[in-house]
Amino acid sequence: MTIGFSTARAGRRLLSVALIMVAGGIAMAPVPSKAARIENPVATFSGIDKITGRITSFDVYIGETVQFGALQVTPKVCYSRDDTEAQKITSFVEVDEITLDRKIRRIFTGWMFADSPGLNAVEHPVYDVWLTECKTKSDVPPPDDSQAKAE
Repeated sequence: MTIGFSTARAGRRLLSVALIMVAGGIAMAPVPSKAARIENPVATFSGIDKITGRITSFDVYIGETVQFGALQVTPKVCYSRDDTEAQKITSFVEVDEITLDRKIRRIFTGWMFADSPGLNAVEHPVYDVWLTECKTKSDVPPPDDSQAKAE
C-alpha cells in the first residue's frame, strides 16, 4: 500500500503536534518540592509482651529513656511531614536490654519506620517494640530537668 503525499504530510504534522504537546506538558509539569521534615519532641511506640499477649502503647520524649519490660527505649529524633504531604514517620532509636545479671546490653540501634513496622522493629524473645507515630505533645509530663540542673 502506498501512502499519498498529503496523507504522509498530515501524519508528520500530527506527530509534530503530539510531540510538542508532550514536550510542553513535561516542561509545564510542576517540579516536586522536597517535603520538609518536622522534628517532634515525642515518639510513640507500641510494645507486646509475648508472655501475656498484652500490647502497650507508650510515649517517650526525645532523649528520654523509658523501660518496657526488660527493655530500655531511647528515641534520639522523631521526624514526620506536614499535613499536606504523605506521612513518613521515622525515628532513630536505641534499645537496651537489662539482662538477668543486671547488665545492660545494646540490642538495637537504628531507624524505625512507622509505615513499615516489621522492617526495623525490635524483636526480642519476650518483647517486641515498634514505632507508631511522632507527636508534638503528650499526656505524659515531660522529663523533669530540675534534677539534672541541681546535680
